[in-house]
Amino acid sequence: MEKFKQEKSTLHPRNKHRSRYDFKALINSCAELEDFVSINKYGDQSIDFVNPNAVKVLNKALLKHFYQIEFWDIPEGYLCPPIPGRADYIHYASDLLASCNNQHIPTGKKIKALDIGVGANCVYPLIGHQEYGWSFVGSEIDDMAVRSAKNIVDVNTSLKNAIEIRSQLVKNEIFKTIIHKEERFDLIICNPPFHASAEEANAGSQRKNRNLGNKNYTKPILNFGGQNSELWTRGGEVAFVGKMIEESKSYKNQCFWFTSLVSKSENLASIYAMLKRADVLEIRTSEMSTGNKITRVVAWTFLDENQQKEWIKNW
Repeated sequence: MEKFKQEKSTLHPRNKHRSRYDFKALINSCAELEDFVSINKYGDQSIDFVNPNAVKVLNKALLKHFYQIEFWDIPEGYLCPPIPGRADYIHYASDLLASCNNQHIPTGKKIKALDIGVGANCVYPLIGHQEYGWSFVGSEIDDMAVRSAKNIVDVNTSLKNAIEIRSQLVKNEIFKTIIHKEERFDLIICNPPFHASAEEANAGSQRKNRNLGNKNYTKPILNFGGQNSELWTRGGEVAFVGKMIEESKSYKNQCFWFTSLVSKSENLASIYAMLKRADVLEIRTSEMSTGNKITRVVAWTFLDENQQKEWIKNW
């Protein structure tokens, strides 16, 4: 058995990326990846993760090979997310829904999810639909990101009538103007910008580049890209999630589970305190581990047990 098949991972059990990358198979799916693959110092095939073009083409190959996404591209400088970690969030979200449905994951277009800040890459809806058949709405404040995400959806016929991209025209709102009157969502997902300032975001990029072996890390190349709205927000992720929690009270009967990633464990206490003040009825926290990085999914609902049972009758 090949080496990459033997390696284990801390990723979710259903995550298709638990083994090392099979570059031969990925190149068969996406020939342009071959130009970026070489033998690293450990004698393994790999790419230069400091090179943003290499990272982008790897993503194209992963999405095509594992999720049958024939076309995927993003504008220069926009966030190019690591696919394995994004898939993990989707799988943990599916477990959350299953926990209310006799441990059966609800599938198909009748399950409707909202991705807050879908980005130019549109990755969460792509994976969520291809893995579980869910329908998605993706919201975004950046006009170019909106155009990019819409283009990805339009070009891939498998996504037809499954993913809708909505522009958030009111820049300081999250749900308002996006969730329509009497519209219902089974799941809200969000990967908020977690830095509190541009300076903090730049320092984070320096650390990432140093860890990847980039000797010129003080002038980091954003190998995974990212615009300001994708990387930082005033007050960091606590402020953003706090805004989500405050707004969620107005949609407590239109949404089953609200969720958000929380990257920093020291932020949990503040977030739990805000959830308590919002009088949510149930809070769940799951830990996701990607390599050495641990991230949390915090979920909350305003629905009591009877309301939850009524809700899932539509599944």
